Amino acid sequence: MQLRPAIFLIGMMGAGKSTVGRLLARRCGFDFIDCDRELEARSGVSVATIFELEGEESFRRREAALIDELTQQPRTVLATGGGAILSEQNRRHLRSRGLVIYLSASLDEILRRTQKDRARPLLQAADRRGRIAQLLAEREALYRQVAHLTVQSGSGNPNRLVAKLLQDEQVAAVLRGA
Repeated sequence: MQLRPAIFLIGMMGAGKSTVGRLLARRCGFDFIDCDRELEARSGVSVATIFELEGEESFRRREAALIDELTQQPRTVLATGGGAILSEQNRRHLRSRGLVIYLSASLDEILRRTQKDRARPLLQAADRRGRIAQLLAEREALYRQVAHLTVQSGSGNPNRLVAKLLQDEQVAAVLRGA
């Protein structure tokens, strides 16, 4: 299967998509786009504000339109939001338009990485651990379904993870097509 020269990172919030994406894009000579940051730049408000004023459904519609656009750009590493895979349309666009890498992280790692972050609307719950467990349970199968490649993001050095990705044959094939 011949994919466009583009790499899409999926996974839970706190899995390292933005950090790994920036490093990977730099090493590949690709542009880096963080879908949530792009959405904020275009709308002029934070993701949390969109959730608060318009609700999750409206946010997901905006996100889907942006993913449709951004997945058509070549030579891009795109870090999606954690819930982007909830939409069948998004899953289809991601899977067919580039190499999808699922950055998998454990519940404990996600909890550790997001514990001080108060800007994530879906984590505004009394039981943050329980909420993360619930989101993981709802999303895990979808992440695995859409991914061409799954890697543990763990608590290791992101530079080592990027080096490992660059040695993967699927990533190398995408880069050869660039």
